[in-house]
Amino acid sequence: VQLVESGGGLVQAGGSLRLSCAVSGAEIDDFYIAWFRQAPGKEREGISCIDKGGVASYYTAPVKGRFTISSDRAENAVILQMNGLSPEDTAIYYCAADSESHYCSHYGYPDYWGQGTQVTVAA
Repeated sequence: VQLVESGGGLVQAGGSLRLSCAVSGAEIDDFYIAWFRQAPGKEREGISCIDKGGVASYYTAPVKGRFTISSDRAENAVILQMNGLSPEDTAIYYCAADSESHYCSHYGYPDYWGQGTQVTVAA
């Protein structure tokens, strides 16, 4: 199973970016798919997760109300739409996949990681 993120880049504060996590070697519905981010000098943190089948989605406080996670079955990918970006959102964004039930409740070390995509938000 491979995860490949895309869509990162440089954006002005208040702007938007759309990240994609393309999955190969398996179907996205086989996994809980999460997005993590790691800012310079900080630990990697889970920020959003979608369950198998894409029925339920979850967000942590820093991104709730601004970010939206969704499944794109045509592309076998999970999308993270990020609106209202601020410089505090600057980080490397990673997607992750895990098959454990309730994975979205704890954002533990996943079965698979992507390589990450850089998001930089200028003030």
